[in-house]
Amino acid sequence: MQGYLSLVLHAHLPFVRHPQHERFLEESWLLEAIVETYIPLLQLLESWEDDRLDVRLALNLSPTLCSMLSDPLLQQRCVRRLDELVELAAKETHRTRRERSFQELAVFYRQRFEAARGFYADRKQDLIGAFRSLQDRGRLEIMTCAATHGLLPLLAHHPPSIRAQILIARDHYQACFGREPRGIWLPECAYTEGIERVLREANLRWFITDTHGILRAVPQPRHALFAPIVTPDGVAVFGRDRDSARQVWDRKEGYPGDPRYRDFYRDIGFDLDFEYVKPFLPAPGKRGFTGIKYFRSTAGLASKELYDRPAALQAAAEHAQHFIEARQAQIQKLASALGRPPIVVCPYDAELFGHWWYEGPEFLDSFVRKACANRRKFELITPEDYLALHPNLQIATPAGSTWGQDGHCGVWLNEQTHWIYPHLHVAQERMTELVGRFPQPDPLQKGALKQAGRELLLAQASDWPFIIHAGTSPDFARDQVKKHLARFTQIYEQISTNCVNAEWLAGIEAQDNIFPELDFRYWAANS
Repeated sequence: MQGYLSLVLHAHLPFVRHPQHERFLEESWLLEAIVETYIPLLQLLESWEDDRLDVRLALNLSPTLCSMLSDPLLQQRCVRRLDELVELAAKETHRTRRERSFQELAVFYRQRFEAARGFYADRKQDLIGAFRSLQDRGRLEIMTCAATHGLLPLLAHHPPSIRAQILIARDHYQACFGREPRGIWLPECAYTEGIERVLREANLRWFITDTHGILRAVPQPRHALFAPIVTPDGVAVFGRDRDSARQVWDRKEGYPGDPRYRDFYRDIGFDLDFEYVKPFLPAPGKRGFTGIKYFRSTAGLASKELYDRPAALQAAAEHAQHFIEARQAQIQKLASALGRPPIVVCPYDAELFGHWWYEGPEFLDSFVRKACANRRKFELITPEDYLALHPNLQIATPAGSTWGQDGHCGVWLNEQTHWIYPHLHVAQERMTELVGRFPQPDPLQKGALKQAGRELLLAQASDWPFIIHAGTSPDFARDQVKKHLARFTQIYEQISTNCVNAEWLAGIEAQDNIFPELDFRYWAANS
């Protein structure tokens, strides 16, 4: 065995919950990810365990995602969605009965949806419990993230906000998984000096940063990316490997661009008669994704060709073989140069596998099985496992970094989003002010302070400026920021004037019900 490889998946979605609507378009982000990513990932992990494969995966489940996966309302809506998908696929098997190639795919989708529905029902809609059980059995290492995926470098001017994002995430992890987290996924892999002091307070041992965060560390790391460093505060830092990232993520070179794979955008929710698909669309009166897609990507050609499932699976197997050969050659070369077993850290968004790249789970399965069959080249371990094997690390301070475009915060702070931050700055200072003014709040004030913290956290989510910049659902993202800031401001004014409206407060508590045991004292100025 010449070295190590660590697969790290980051599973995160912004908190979207609208009980006042029977159907809400953006809730489909969660439902699609459950069907196409989280259930297939659990199926993979359980199959690897059944086959006694010696592999451990590192997985971040963000606090907002855990909250939604555990929410009874959203669980009920997922059951309804799975029932609808099975029904739609059954209708498609009938509609395509005279088109054999289409019908074969319709049958495939029906079987796929039925299996997902059965899996979800067998686990009593408790996917967090399924992940927790795998961790308890030693098959998985689950990491935490900042509470609402706030971009921590943009909160650095207000240290209590960083502290609240991290300590509330730690508390929530303990409630979900019955233990303390050891590793954290910094949102957007964004680091700025000083974050590690709060990580140390939370008893977090390690995090991942982007490539240049390690390569530009001070002093320069002796082993470049291929061994972690440790900050002066005692927190280990792993760097993202560039080569493996490019092979999976790059728009031109990345595997998902192969024309044999399924096209993401061509969906019957847009192609078929509106009245036919209307009962199965994610939001009333609007065309949208159903998950039934009959065409392959064909590399941008104007005319799409029919999706060939066996050919797509063959592509996934070929790409897995290419990936493992590339990693073996890379690790062999590094081991000779470094004089010690290197670790190659491969972090990816979990939703890439299955949702954006439909055959991604099959790629992972093929890669893991091939790697386990030839462990002489490298071993699949988690960052925590590596620290147990190699505790002596070089002390260095990482450089400020993100994994966004050009490695800085421009994706989240730009001419389209700059208006957000002055409002956040005011709200953050006001939150600390409230905590200082009410050290012994009465029950109503305490409830208001907790809800003020929730609204501030939700407004800080990095998802909203990212969506605005990307232009995917910009109006929705702007509305989310404005809504949470407006609610925070109303609470602030009510507490300040000692006239908290209990009925109104209960209403927004029922909607934004994240972090029920939130500790508002984390925003204290002297913390």
